[in-house]
Amino acid sequence: MLLYNLVRVRLFIALVAFLVTGCTQPHPSGQPNIILIMTDDLGWGDVGFNGNDVIQTPHLDQLAAAGIVFERFYSASAVCSPTRASVLTGRNPIRVGVPTANQGHLREEEITLAELVQEAGYATGHFGKWHLGTLTTTMRDSNRGRVGDSSHFSIPTQHGFDVYFSTEAKVPTYDPMRKPVAFDTLNGESLRYGWAAIQQEQPTEAYGTHYFTHPGQPETEHLSGDNSKVIMDRVLPFITRSTEASQPFFAVVWFHTPHLPVVADSADRTMYSTHSHEEQIYYGTITAMDTQVGRLRQHLAELGALDDTMIWFASDNGPERDTPGSAGPFRERKRSLHEGGVRVPAFVSWPAGIEGNTSLSAPAVTSDYLPTLVEYLGLPYPQDRILDGMSLVDILKGDQTERSEPIGFLFGEKQSWVDDRYKLISKDDGQTYELYDLIEDPGESIDISQEHPERVEAMREAFGEWVSGFRFQVSG
Repeated sequence: MLLYNLVRVRLFIALVAFLVTGCTQPHPSGQPNIILIMTDDLGWGDVGFNGNDVIQTPHLDQLAAAGIVFERFYSASAVCSPTRASVLTGRNPIRVGVPTANQGHLREEEITLAELVQEAGYATGHFGKWHLGTLTTTMRDSNRGRVGDSSHFSIPTQHGFDVYFSTEAKVPTYDPMRKPVAFDTLNGESLRYGWAAIQQEQPTEAYGTHYFTHPGQPETEHLSGDNSKVIMDRVLPFITRSTEASQPFFAVVWFHTPHLPVVADSADRTMYSTHSHEEQIYYGTITAMDTQVGRLRQHLAELGALDDTMIWFASDNGPERDTPGSAGPFRERKRSLHEGGVRVPAFVSWPAGIEGNTSLSAPAVTSDYLPTLVEYLGLPYPQDRILDGMSLVDILKGDQTERSEPIGFLFGEKQSWVDDRYKLISKDDGQTYELYDLIEDPGESIDISQEHPERVEAMREAFGEWVSGFRFQVSG
């Protein structure tokens, strides 16, 4: 009876908090489950919740509708590895020494989100694409793995993850360990772009990237079919084990989709039968991934854990060039600091903690994950350690409508400084700048730098002061 009354009191307190603030208190233990989903090269316009009426993403759309959709969410860089570093550290990727893909690695001196929640009692797991270092020194693997080479060896368990099922870099999005010997070039298939799912009679060979759960022998079992399912097949048991042990969990799920090569089976291609073959396999792999997001949501619901799970979703950068991927109304694509290269689809859903069915216009960035969760969970973090992200707690609660700190971007010679309204971006020479009003001109079509020289100079000075504190060399 005492336990029954205690539960009733907690439910009453949570209800009162929701009615008063529109946002319930966190999990009674103060530890909601956390899932960070990231897609690879998914454009802002590649999802239904941002208005795409061709690519079918019903499960993502359902989660987005139940949560808060970010209208202006940015990846910290224009390519994947730097953005992933920002997610785990809350710091700009240049600051942590990961300037671009296949350069640098996540250093053990960094304080990661996984380490922080692990110390707080969370079960932690990484699943999917890692791309923050090599995963083996005993065999040739992926982009940088070499026998005896430990120069960029950096595995998830060195950074706060209890378990992992991860690849160093990209894999085909169907039958991820294999590739065809020949391609249907007349339909646009190629080793770079992708192909229809391999048929049983087709000759194949190893793709060259492996899944690892430890630095030794790579995984060899249950690696066929849709790659998003291969990943989710490992995520769901991890969640089940944690839930049955009454332990909060932190799952980082980094899908490879729709990074090239895109591969889709006939079922996922059929729903796009009126489109070109290249579009069919591109759109099909996104829908296949969406199916696995639906599977995740259903699993959480069956475990009674959905309401108390915070799910963050974003892409690591804009869509790859020369693909059917869409940046929506925004300028440029992957590898550009214009909006199409770094403004990505994103939402957060947490039924027990965040009022959903809404959207936010304030800018946010992947570097904000760590400071936001540090505040939500009350995690200790060194006061004198620089973070480039900021906590979004007040913005998510509706207590704050504008971002209080600008967002800085660095990619090669390119530089950008973004505040609530204006964007300063360097030209190709890295020395002169353009200025855009992102409220009036989100497509960055009208350079207003000549009309606002004082604003240009003020933003340049602020950007320069920010960069001056970086430990690693910054080009430009």
